[in-house]
Amino acid sequence: MSEPNPYTSDPGYQWGPGYGPGHGPGYGYPQPQYAPVAAPTLQIGDIAIVGDQIVTPSGTMPLKGAVWNAMDMSRVEEKIPPVAIVLAVVFFLFCLLGLLFLLMKERQTTGYVQVTVTSAGRHHSVLIPATTPDTFFGVMNQINYARTLSI
Repeated sequence: MSEPNPYTSDPGYQWGPGYGPGHGPGYGYPQPQYAPVAAPTLQIGDIAIVGDQIVTPSGTMPLKGAVWNAMDMSRVEEKIPPVAIVLAVVFFLFCLLGLLFLLMKERQTTGYVQVTVTSAGRHHSVLIPATTPDTFFGVMNQINYARTLSI
């Protein structure tokens, strides 16, 4: 920004406020350093515990006295895969053992685990996708740790 204004021939053009020669550091100069933010102790979805605060997208809450809840809204579906049906039909024509392919089962977990935290009159909840039947137990372990920190 130490260069002269190249548009001085235009009488209506001026440098913007805080720009131009003599108005402080410009692009490329060292910027002010901010205090480092502590790493989260625990993260459950978009809820993080940093120091003695619970940080959520809607703001911060005090950790002391927080109430943590979790609800399992997942389900496990069991069905016969299409490949088993095809193999059963093909092998039924050759021998009756093809019907044993219908015993094949495929399990798929769908749904969410809802985590809720309430502290100082504020409330926040998050939905965590359940990918395995053990997702709820893993989330409950994290919530139990958060409960011990909230005491």
